[in-house]
Amino acid sequence: MVVEDQPFALERACLRVDDSRVWEDRHLVVEEMPLAISVNGRAFTTAMLSPRQLREFVVGHLFTEGVIRSTSEIESLEVEGRQARAIVANPLAARLPRRMVLSGCGGGSSYLDEDRLPHVKSDLAVSAGQIFRAVFALSSSPLHRETGGIHSAGLFSTSGEPAALAEDIGRHNAMDKVIGHSLLLGPDVSAHFVVCTGRISSEMVMKASRAGIPILASRGASTGLALDLAEKTGLCVVGFARGKRMNIYTHRHRVSLP
Repeated sequence: MVVEDQPFALERACLRVDDSRVWEDRHLVVEEMPLAISVNGRAFTTAMLSPRQLREFVVGHLFTEGVIRSTSEIESLEVEGRQARAIVANPLAARLPRRMVLSGCGGGSSYLDEDRLPHVKSDLAVSAGQIFRAVFALSSSPLHRETGGIHSAGLFSTSGEPAALAEDIGRHNAMDKVIGHSLLLGPDVSAHFVVCTGRISSEMVMKASRAGIPILASRGASTGLALDLAEKTGLCVVGFARGKRMNIYTHRHRVSLP
């Protein structure tokens, strides 16, 4: 059973200051909650995240952390309130150390061995225009405009239609939710590309590569280590995709230009 009764955002009182004007007001802020995840009866991690798409997050996070290789290895999964309990086929998963997944940019997931990351198996190529349109669609979130406090990730087809969308206070969490959605409901990520907000860090590249995503684009910057990993795994990384500008860093053949 999935319980998502906590609101995604709530109005909070604040004192507004605008030059010489000061007044009492209320402002919409995103909510944050801890989700304690246990695997095979043992504490695995506590994630700080937005209270939506919790099941998708758990599945995506277990996958990108290497606990499962597919949803067929999940024997049962219960998400209720602030607790998630998973039983998986891999007995070693129960002995993994407990960690904290933070909502901020620092993250908190375990470091995946870059030499063991799979190579992306996809011949997907898209146009620069398709990436621009997807970035615009992702940036049009009403919740982002109201709160300014969320990250978004979206899985897009070459037709421009979003196959999965996720919003969260953490960009890593939003990525896990999108990957979890694809594992539970489809579609095949190798025929789609992902657009996200925020910086493309090494962890974002590792999650995308592990899932088999061929293209990862963002309005934000990328780190040097992220680009090194993307070059090795076959992932195309696009940064600073804004307006009519973008930087194509790795595997440039995946983006056709005008």
